[in-house]
Amino acid sequence: MSLWKRNSVYESHVWLDGVRYRKATGTANRRLAEQIDRRFKDDLVARRNQISDFRPEMKFGELVAQFIASGSAKAWHLDRLKVLLPYFADMAIGHIGRGNARQYRLDRHRQKKLTDTTINRDLECLRHIFFWAVDEGILAASPLARIPLERERKRKRPVISVEEEQLLLPEAAPHLQPIIIAALDTGMRRGEILNQLWQDVDFPRRLLFVTHSKTPEGESREIPLTGRMFDLLSANRKQSGLIFIFKDKPLHRIKTAWKGAIRRSKIRPFRFHDLRHSFNCRLLESGVMQEVRKTLMGHSSGEDVHSTYVHIELPAKREAIRKLEAWLAAQNNSEQNQTQNKEDVVDDPGEPRPGDTDDSVERARGDSGSAA
Repeated sequence: MSLWKRNSVYESHVWLDGVRYRKATGTANRRLAEQIDRRFKDDLVARRNQISDFRPEMKFGELVAQFIASGSAKAWHLDRLKVLLPYFADMAIGHIGRGNARQYRLDRHRQKKLTDTTINRDLECLRHIFFWAVDEGILAASPLARIPLERERKRKRPVISVEEEQLLLPEAAPHLQPIIIAALDTGMRRGEILNQLWQDVDFPRRLLFVTHSKTPEGESREIPLTGRMFDLLSANRKQSGLIFIFKDKPLHRIKTAWKGAIRRSKIRPFRFHDLRHSFNCRLLESGVMQEVRKTLMGHSSGEDVHSTYVHIELPAKREAIRKLEAWLAAQNNSEQNQTQNKEDVVDDPGEPRPGDTDDSVERARGDSGSAA
């Protein structure tokens, strides 16, 4: 037996290689003391076998500093840490558990109206950092390994219409206009667009190779250029460097310019990422099959076994872009016809209108006769 009670508090006494190790559990609860005792034994065995020198007393802020310094942090980790650090920075990583995660969710909901999806991303970042700590030998096990996340509800994603696109483009800043066209005609993500290089545009074949992508499936994928996109790139063609710049400098954020364009155009609120979704929906309405759309957009193939054997050839991609251009042309022609029909509708004073009385008809005829 390794638990001894002294002054109403349990102590853990562990014999290892003829040496006794003692640790106060700090609790009078027998079940909790047993858990602490087992963890104490595991730590001692790990040290004896030189597995790792665990540091559960390390503050979360220090753990994050090591995580970032290791180069393992990605952009979305850094973004989520802006809200995670103020909450967990001074907590010992060995004391952070599911209860803290539940309380964090409640506090975030109290501070601001957020979706469960947003908070799930925060907790996924937190969980990832703890898994990294286990891999580095800082923790024996992740306390958030099996933390349950809230079920995410699907939200309606707005799709920008051709009419709204025509209102938006003239109001966009000069450096933002080509970025909007690129998003609508290629379906690339914002980061992919801003990192695109001239060296990866094949003008003779009218192809664009994605320079940098968020997913492995999106890396180096080839996208046939629409006529509008080809003309845009040809007019500003260069030998090397970034395609989309502002005052000869790289672009990192376009949020301010995007919000200004939405405000001036007086259209519905859209996120820039909605342009990518609009590209997908336009392909869908053009009759392009799912696998081709996923390949053009660089979506991950998922866990479908069939997806391993599916490879979309370049002619299928070109046909998809051709269908997209045909669909856009049909939409533009339809809007022009509707506008023309409205302008051609003129009331004829010599013909009676529904609801006119006999006296009004006679007066109309008399007026037309006197005018003659």
